[in-house]
Amino acid sequence: MSRGMKRMREWDVRLFRLFNDKIRNALLDRLLRLITHLGGAAFTIAVPLTVALLAPAPWSRVGWQSLAALSASFLIGFAAKRLLKRQRPYLALPDANLLIKSLRDSSFPSGHTTAAFSVVVPFAAAASWAACVVLPAAALIAVSRVYLGVHYPSDCAVGCLLGSTAALLSVQLF
Repeated sequence: MSRGMKRMREWDVRLFRLFNDKIRNALLDRLLRLITHLGGAAFTIAVPLTVALLAPAPWSRVGWQSLAALSASFLIGFAAKRLLKRQRPYLALPDANLLIKSLRDSSFPSGHTTAAFSVVVPFAAAASWAACVVLPAAALIAVSRVYLGVHYPSDCAVGCLLGSTAALLSVQLF
């Protein structure tokens, strides 16, 4: 492993420990367990599908853009997980706190973070007032994944990049 990669890995683990161990408290445990579900399949499919089918124009178009971005980013993220097979931090770090049930797939990239950003970026692109609400919500989903012990910060950073890129391409294509 190169010196630069070693430093990045150390930074990743240090930042993981900050969120997963140092700032833990009972209120955050409960709150972030709830917030993390906003990046799950049920929510990230239901919201844009409802908007696409029921909202008036131009919002219906934004719903379709979100669904297209979600689909594309899911396929790329799924392929990356299968190819790279990064071990989750609660398996790799003996003192990591796992605050939700264990997961079987690999850690990289974060699927919840990818889904969240792929869904919200078209809404943020459509209206600046929406950006003030949805982008912080997506960022909180990413933070929750690290806090709960299922992802490294770099997993979430790449998920953010992947979801946002798919979303911006979707906005440009539609």
